[in-house]
Amino acid sequence: MRRYIRALLLCTVFAVFSGLYVYSKLFDSDVSVGGRGAKMILPRVPGGRRGVADKSGPQSPHWYNRYIMRQRGQMEAGGSALSESRLEPPMHLAVVACGERLEETLTMIKSAVLFSIKHLHLHIFAEDQLHASFNEAFESWPGFICSRFNYTTYSISFPSENAAEWKKLFKPCASQRLFLPLILKDIDAIIYVDSDILFLQPVDRLWAFLSQFNSSQLAAMAPEHEEPRIAWYNRFARHPFYGRTGINSGVMLMNMTRMRNMFFKNDMTSAGLRWEELLMPLLQKYKLNITWGDQDLLNIIFHHNPECLLEFPCQWNYRPDHCIYGSNCASAEKDGVYILHGNRGVYHDQKQPAFRAVYEGIRKYPFSADPVTSLLAPLEEELLKTTHTYCGKSYALLTKTLAHSLENIHKKNSGGR
Repeated sequence: MRRYIRALLLCTVFAVFSGLYVYSKLFDSDVSVGGRGAKMILPRVPGGRRGVADKSGPQSPHWYNRYIMRQRGQMEAGGSALSESRLEPPMHLAVVACGERLEETLTMIKSAVLFSIKHLHLHIFAEDQLHASFNEAFESWPGFICSRFNYTTYSISFPSENAAEWKKLFKPCASQRLFLPLILKDIDAIIYVDSDILFLQPVDRLWAFLSQFNSSQLAAMAPEHEEPRIAWYNRFARHPFYGRTGINSGVMLMNMTRMRNMFFKNDMTSAGLRWEELLMPLLQKYKLNITWGDQDLLNIIFHHNPECLLEFPCQWNYRPDHCIYGSNCASAEKDGVYILHGNRGVYHDQKQPAFRAVYEGIRKYPFSADPVTSLLAPLEEELLKTTHTYCGKSYALLTKTLAHSLENIHKKNSGGR
């Protein structure tokens, strides 16, 4: 009998300690379940709210090793096809949002997620007060949409010794794009877009330009103008610029590994300079001669290093300049507009109602609604009201390829719920 009692006591003690061990492991995992899926509780970082310090590279005192980021992964399964797509590396898309750009940025992201095929990882650089608003907006999106992307929010971060000068260059925070290769140092390639961009084709098609880079090319952008007679750079610029009419940096594809490793030719030193060594001297030399801020600096860099740039057609960065004086984008005339760029605030005034109509159509589109009846048909109706303007006369270019993109939306929505 004593043997049985001893065995029972030993089993009881073993069970208690096993239970304590399991409980401690669950507690240490710092995972809480709620809402739509698993949420990671991130450790606090001095100077930040909820975030993690970048530990992917050497811990040096450089400003770009101290940025604060916040990550939220959407973990809902979207079927076997989605699971297979997750095995592929995601496409990386970056945007900068400051001031009153929250809704505009969310509309851009909406268009990117709607029309993309592969999984996206969004890198959102925003003022700290906007972070919670982004999180709340994504929380309100349906699960079958959230399952298509992950996102990370970052604080706006510039070199501390010149932070104020960089932040105010051209528009608030716009020059943040120049520092992406230094901040996102573990990411090989990325697409940067301005917040006033709208994708009318899958991001995948723009991402595919990476495979077209030759051994020298490390970035891709569209020309600033197609028609030299109305172009800005060749008529007014007081600094070097790329090609005949300059380049526009509102849509920029970057191989950041090559950018970090490259020694760039320049007009300040006989030796080539690395990206992080080049930016500040360039600003100091030309800051009294530049009008468009960081875009002008990019033009100067690629003027001296033209072999490093791939030009993609203007249909990938279609702006009012391409239609305000009559249609002058040949690739859009042939195949339609792939990316709409509503610069100069045309989404929010009545100067270019065709651009505003596309923006409002995508902004108001309910995710679960039929894309043809709830987006394409109303948009075509609104565009017909804009034909009194030059850009409105070219309204067919804005929807020429949209029908195919909306067909993909319908397939994804049907299979992803």
